[in-house]
Amino acid sequence: MGEKPVVVQFMGLNFNLTNIMSGLVVCIMVFLFVYLLARKAQLRPTRKQNVLERVIEFTNSIVKQSIPGEEGKKFYLFSFVLFLFIFFSNQLGLFLEPKFGEYVLIKSPTSSPLITMTLASFVLLMAFYYGIEKQGFGGYLKNYTKPVSFLLPLNIFEEFSNFLTLALRLYGNIYAGEIVLGLIGQLAQSNGALTYVVAMPLTLLWQGFSVFIGAIQAYVFVTLSMVYISHKIEKE
Repeated sequence: MGEKPVVVQFMGLNFNLTNIMSGLVVCIMVFLFVYLLARKAQLRPTRKQNVLERVIEFTNSIVKQSIPGEEGKKFYLFSFVLFLFIFFSNQLGLFLEPKFGEYVLIKSPTSSPLITMTLASFVLLMAFYYGIEKQGFGGYLKNYTKPVSFLLPLNIFEEFSNFLTLALRLYGNIYAGEIVLGLIGQLAQSNGALTYVVAMPLTLLWQGFSVFIGAIQAYVFVTLSMVYISHKIEKE
């Protein structure tokens, strides 16, 4: 808690190496998760294969709730990858947070607002793209004047608020979880063996709760993403 990310400058631009390395670790984790479970797939599924198929069915069901039919199938892979990336991002800081002095090298990527705002921007840009593809540029812009034209400013503000709520909800929950975990760690080191014994079960309980919260937040993010996209491709 309170550690600084590793930031370097290159050609006048700041690069947050902590976020870059953390995101890379999560990508590797997602790849290994899918590769190890999908390797040697059989017609009669093994336990590992069943786990992967259940995750795929779960993310597909999220899409079907918002975008039923053939049109939703194009988003199956996107929702699957997005869910796994956010889920593993939420859990990373619970078991891996190496530090060097006052700098933290790896942490949960979603505990950084830069990462969650990037994910939210990507989702909303996808929503804009598929909305324009489905309705045409003129037809898409007309939606901002419905039901009456004087609501145009409110409809534009709604887009901005969707972006903020999607990004900050995820960031706030994961960042708050890491803050509490850090406070428990400080408690463990405050008064020797007594507080260490007290803090150990608290740490385990909070980590278990954080895993649950991380899964819920991944589900909420993907669900809201599909809802936003469905609103853009449906004619009002």
